[in-house]
Amino acid sequence: MEFSSRQLRAFLLVAQLRNFTRAAEAMFITPSGLSVLIREFENELGSRLFDRTTRHVALTSSGNEMVRVAQESLEKLDAAAMRIEHSGSQANQSFSLGVPPLVAANIVAPAIREFRVHHPGLRIRLFDERAPVLLPMVQEGKLDMALGIFGRAAGIRRTSFLRFPLVVIRPHIDQEFRRSSITWSALKGEKLISLQPSSPIRQIVDRQLALAGAALSQMISVNLVDTQIAMVEAGEGFAVLPSYILHACRNRKVVMSRLTNPAAEVEFSLISNRGKKLPPDADSFIEFLKSFFARRTGHPVVL
Repeated sequence: MEFSSRQLRAFLLVAQLRNFTRAAEAMFITPSGLSVLIREFENELGSRLFDRTTRHVALTSSGNEMVRVAQESLEKLDAAAMRIEHSGSQANQSFSLGVPPLVAANIVAPAIREFRVHHPGLRIRLFDERAPVLLPMVQEGKLDMALGIFGRAAGIRRTSFLRFPLVVIRPHIDQEFRRSSITWSALKGEKLISLQPSSPIRQIVDRQLALAGAALSQMISVNLVDTQIAMVEAGEGFAVLPSYILHACRNRKVVMSRLTNPAAEVEFSLISNRGKKLPPDADSFIEFLKSFFARRTGHPVVL
């Protein structure tokens, strides 16, 4: 015996409305089409379900018995379909996030692992690159959002995320440098391991050094923050970086001091495309990520 959910729904509508024309309208089919569905259903069952006249439609005894069965079957079928649909939508839910490489490796990757404990169906596609590369990817819709140091840009929605104080790191063998804070002017005549001129961090550091009149003896430029830290550990100079590097320095033989007079901060922003709606769980993850950053990097300024 084979019959479809469409036949069950047609049967229940006629049973409830006691009218073939109105039941056909509710199903968006013609009365003759509805009659075919009912006739096929009756043929499968081998029993007539309705007594019909031109003015009256009534259930037969077989029809009355079938109403309860049809209702239970459709309720179970609809409930199962909803569960499967919800499960599928959860499993397929994903978004992409761009972050600088050091932050991706030391903060965002472990944050994803912890967040997924309570959101097992969510997939976060992590893209590690520098801010100048991430910005056009968000503008072009290749990334849902990105974290980093960003200025204003066309077509971009930018919101403050966290601010991090700038710190200076030196080799741990430098006994003269075991202080909790140091002024910018005290860096005069030192050798700096810096990022490339296009780096937003480098631009902030250069500006602060110039304001303090702290002329350097030498500057060595590298591409990655991890390389900066390694070069400092090797005794090649000092570096000025945001405090979110704290976790990345845990296994390095370096010492860290906060920069003062003036205190300077780097602001991390979250950017997304103005014309693109973010997935439902994106906001939840970003809020979680803020608290994770605070636990992982000490005491950033929460915005």
